[in-house]
Amino acid sequence: MLIENKILPKSISDLYDDLIDSSYQKISSKEKKVIYQSLVIAFNGHDGQMRKSGEPYIHHPIEVAKIVAKDIGLDYISIASALLHDVVEDTDVTFKDLNESVGNEISRIVNGLTKISTLKKNEDYSIQAENYRRMLLTLHSDIRVILIKTADRLHNMRTIDFLSKAKQDQMASESLYIYAPLAHRVGLYNIKNELEDLSLRILETRKYNLIKNKIDKESVNQEKYVETFKSLINNNLDDQKIKYSIIGRNKSIYSIHNKIQKKNISFDEVYDRFAIRIIYKSTPKNEKFIAWKIYSIITDHFTSNPTRLRDWITLPKTNGYEALHLTVVGPKNKWVEIQIRSERMNEIAEKGYAAHYGYKHKESKKNEVDLWLNRLQEVLTHDNEHAVDFVEDFKLNFYSKEIYVFTPNGDLKSLRSGSSALDFAFHVHTDVGIKTRGARVNGKLVPLSHTLKSGDQVEIITSENVKPNVNWLSFVETSKAKSKIKSSINEEKKRISLDGKEILERKLKQLKIKLDDKVSGQMMKFFKINASNDLFYKIGTGSIDNKQIKSFANDYNSYIGFFKRRIGSNTNKVDKISESANFIKFDKLVFGKEKEMLKYSIATCCNPIPGDKVFGFISVKDGIKVHKQDCPNSISLRSNYAYRIISANWIDSENHEFNAQIQVSGIDDIGLINSITSLISNSMNVNMNRISFETNDGTFSGFVSVEVKNKVILNKLLKKLSSIDGIEKVSRK
Repeated sequence: MLIENKILPKSISDLYDDLIDSSYQKISSKEKKVIYQSLVIAFNGHDGQMRKSGEPYIHHPIEVAKIVAKDIGLDYISIASALLHDVVEDTDVTFKDLNESVGNEISRIVNGLTKISTLKKNEDYSIQAENYRRMLLTLHSDIRVILIKTADRLHNMRTIDFLSKAKQDQMASESLYIYAPLAHRVGLYNIKNELEDLSLRILETRKYNLIKNKIDKESVNQEKYVETFKSLINNNLDDQKIKYSIIGRNKSIYSIHNKIQKKNISFDEVYDRFAIRIIYKSTPKNEKFIAWKIYSIITDHFTSNPTRLRDWITLPKTNGYEALHLTVVGPKNKWVEIQIRSERMNEIAEKGYAAHYGYKHKESKKNEVDLWLNRLQEVLTHDNEHAVDFVEDFKLNFYSKEIYVFTPNGDLKSLRSGSSALDFAFHVHTDVGIKTRGARVNGKLVPLSHTLKSGDQVEIITSENVKPNVNWLSFVETSKAKSKIKSSINEEKKRISLDGKEILERKLKQLKIKLDDKVSGQMMKFFKINASNDLFYKIGTGSIDNKQIKSFANDYNSYIGFFKRRIGSNTNKVDKISESANFIKFDKLVFGKEKEMLKYSIATCCNPIPGDKVFGFISVKDGIKVHKQDCPNSISLRSNYAYRIISANWIDSENHEFNAQIQVSGIDDIGLINSITSLISNSMNVNMNRISFETNDGTFSGFVSVEVKNKVILNKLLKKLSSIDGIEKVSRK
């Protein structure tokens, strides 16, 4: 189609001017023309389209472009691509049109963004996880595709209130599951924090508001605290002729929430919820010298915690982050974290490493970006993996902390914290990892599972006769090691699985059962196995023997025979009944918009009880599994399998009791355990089915497993237990 260079209406023209003014980088007249032409194409293409909010659709690509220009600080090519990111998918504009109008580079980036939006339909894959993988793999071609996609997600999260609750939950879960870790990995800390906070606001509204209100109340006092801090060190910094600025920054709401949840502490016990940042001017040559000079001035005034010193100037993080962090006893004897950064370091932290080097300094620093991208490729090269595994590994690697170890030759290697000697072997080279027979750490022979720490010197012993085995997977942390081990043993497992399937077909045929998908599905339920290949593998290795196969056959034949006698020869009904045979009885939960009472089972990962906020997850093999809204697996399930989520609500549970585990800790005292058990059994009339406590140097900790009718009773019990003298903390596991 022919794209005409029309004049934009004043309202859109004003938005264009605002976009140009907001750009972090200087844009030439020639570059402005490309951006304007891209906006014209987007405006004409999206003409008549509206968003859920009721505003014209063109506002969305303009806002995405503004994030790209201002918050990420990318070049005019990226800004133009952001304006056009939806035109090929949602309008009549083609890639040929873009090539002719704005050039090949913009067209190529838009093509990458369009491919991300094309879902691969495959029964064996999570559709959404496959979409994530496709997005992550674009790092191979142009990182700007990822950065623009992240900006697109941020604006969608900012305008999420106009969507349905189900869509909000899905989008928020996706953002926590993949986009926030992705922003973290490419150094976009501000965007990462905003995505996490916006997601928490949707998924845990009450908790979000509680933390936000407390932060807002503290803001005035924090401003005064920063001024007090400044007044104590200003003169010394001025004497050294250091040009600087000092600001205070709150920890994000999500980070505070995460710490509260993981450490089971209160808001007031999160001591690092506020930090002071010192940003100084310097030439690249003097950056490190000035940072340590500022450190020296601060520690002359305040006592530092030596265990909390982090030097990311000497050894930057793999996402490019550089800074010097220390924690001191500041004014009013409060612990406070100090972050020392040069203006260059701060630019990288605020805008991202790729934006700073690759597109601000053009080709002169392009090799820096190439080196940085190479460090990200490790988990991107194994595209034969299952999509969900791929994304999980990638996501975990994003948030991992790093350690630094040495080869026997003194070369420094960066590894994920918690890595084993075997991880190091695969990090050096795949062939070294596959042939690993042993390892020496600091000259001593250690098991392959030995966990490395920063400063270790590691030597790998290899042998041609060694082959990876399944046990290796239990003590490797990095995705590269996992992928290579899986790949190595995969062929052997496939061969054994094929043999096992042939064996099973013969055995079942002798027992007058034909092996098909339904029979193998019943066998998986019978033996509690999740995949047919695993079933065939166990038969091939002899883990499931003839006696066990006969046991299944007897159970299967008697079961099918019973239902045939009951309902005649209608095999469809038999199949439906057999598929639901493992579900538990009806309970007082209703599902979906129609408030239907359906069969379900309680997820063991979070053990919800009446009163908990819950949702249903429709499993192909196990029917509806009920999870708590804040279940550890909630984000992954909602993100990867949104189409299997069903709303669930409690309506009554008076006639049922549920298990709950209460964790208790405090100061040990004679008779304290008796006080706890007496209160539970006598005062609350609650049954205990398990109790376990340990004491250590005057303190105790442990748990009590109880049966309760609902959450109201449980909360009353928790409140009463916390009032017992000597008890420090009471919480539900």
